[in-house]
Amino acid sequence: MVDRGLFLTSQGIRRQLAAMPCELYLIRLIHSRTRRAFPGERLWTFAQLTSAATVRFLRARNREGCDVYLQPYAEDRNPGYILADLDRADPTVLHTMRANGHEPCVALQTSPGNLQAWVRVSPVPLEPAVATAVARQLARTYCADCASADWRHLGRLAGFTNQKPARRLLSGQAPWVRVVHTMFGLARNADALLSAATPTPAATQLRAPTVTPIPITGVQALEIYQHWMRRWRIVERYAEPDWSIVDLWVARQLLAQGRPAAEVAAVLRLASPNFPRRHGDPDDYLRRTLARASFPAPPRGLVWSAHAKASTPAPAVNARSNSAGGR
Repeated sequence: MVDRGLFLTSQGIRRQLAAMPCELYLIRLIHSRTRRAFPGERLWTFAQLTSAATVRFLRARNREGCDVYLQPYAEDRNPGYILADLDRADPTVLHTMRANGHEPCVALQTSPGNLQAWVRVSPVPLEPAVATAVARQLARTYCADCASADWRHLGRLAGFTNQKPARRLLSGQAPWVRVVHTMFGLARNADALLSAATPTPAATQLRAPTVTPIPITGVQALEIYQHWMRRWRIVERYAEPDWSIVDLWVARQLLAQGRPAAEVAAVLRLASPNFPRRHGDPDDYLRRTLARASFPAPPRGLVWSAHAKASTPAPAVNARSNSAGGR
């Protein structure tokens, strides 16, 4: 028998995440009445977050009174997504944002009359000060909640109910968080937002690393690449390795050692098996791989200890606005 509720929640999650792609997402559950967080936090990939087991787990916590909050994750930087929390929004605000070139990649109705809009302004991670400046600029422009205008504010995840008592409908039911708009890609005037928030000399730091080849021989590149293959036992562990993932791991390791981005790109170009494989634009592939590798791998252990257990409120969480997410 088809679980219609599970299907609709999964559909909402997929629609939201497809329009705001990120390597990892942080999920936080906060009990609406006690304002206490569910024990622990977890970083999820798209596949993990959209699996039936995960959706069932989150739906169970939501029914217990927890609000479900999401944040695209980029370690100690902003992943290029800015949240505008549009409390008591003007009905024409999304039209105005699109007309101004600040069109959201995702807009959610979190309860009647309240919206949250995610605006993608950069394809690579941003420094916190820059992202916060952009968030404040958008909040001022569209009368959004200034308390939510920072570089890592949590927004709601579509497909779940808004459990805040103040948001209950006249019927007494909790309203659903619904996707009302999606658009893949950057806002048209993203560069102008970044320029206004960033001094001109630093603006170039927001672009993806250049991948101009530097002198390195094929033998040297192969030795470096295969060193990591042997160390991770890639061939022994994976019958058919995904070389794009291995490229990312190698790039992340080499950048962490302080090697120049151009040298890392040269290693991938010369030593990655069968490069460029099916990549129609090898230079663009290298730029995107280096951009993803430019922030560290997520720390291990950020998991909930037992997903299947019913939750009990955890010790009180810090009551600052960022912990509470949005509307």
